[in-house]
Amino acid sequence: MSESTVLKVVKRESAGKGAARAVRREGLVPGVIYGDKKAPISIAISPRDLNKEIHKSGLWVRQFDLDVDGKKVHAMCHAIQFHPVTDAPLHVDFLRISKNSEVTVEVPVKFLNEAKCPGIKLGGVLNIVRRELELECKASAIPEEIEIDLAKAEIGDSIKISSVKLPAGVVPTIKDRDFTIATIAAPTVMSETEEAPAEEATEEKE
Repeated sequence: MSESTVLKVVKRESAGKGAARAVRREGLVPGVIYGDKKAPISIAISPRDLNKEIHKSGLWVRQFDLDVDGKKVHAMCHAIQFHPVTDAPLHVDFLRISKNSEVTVEVPVKFLNEAKCPGIKLGGVLNIVRRELELECKASAIPEEIEIDLAKAEIGDSIKISSVKLPAGVVPTIKDRDFTIATIAAPTVMSETEEAPAEEATEEKE
């Protein structure tokens, strides 16, 4: 688990759409901190600071120490609303957590040893079905990524969640089926013999 990132935010007394618009006119992004059975806190954050975190990898699994007017609140980014045209952040939700909080997170998948993969060496293609896995775990045990080794994968192999070793205490949210994460697909190359009938038909027509 990575260390927490400190983000400075400002507490705002008013909530609602009108208050949020007023915050945006001041050049800030409105937001809220909620969860952990405590009252929500309306906040505002610098768009520069927020965009800096958005463009880093693993936003949804990283943890933050939000500096709310000098008081630290431990949280995770839960949702961000973006402008439909400019993609500028319009609102951000932070979920307050403790080390024993149970959380659901989207963890990125990292594939290892593609260059050594027997199936890929024979012309197969890595077909990624899921680039992220939705997992449940304690906030103190969130993995930064899930590694999958392709060193022994052959053409036609399917990599399912049952074959992935997850860290202790980390489980997939999908429990009713053994879902596929990736496959090693056969190469899709048309042979010359398959093309020949079409060429002969063209010659006969001429």
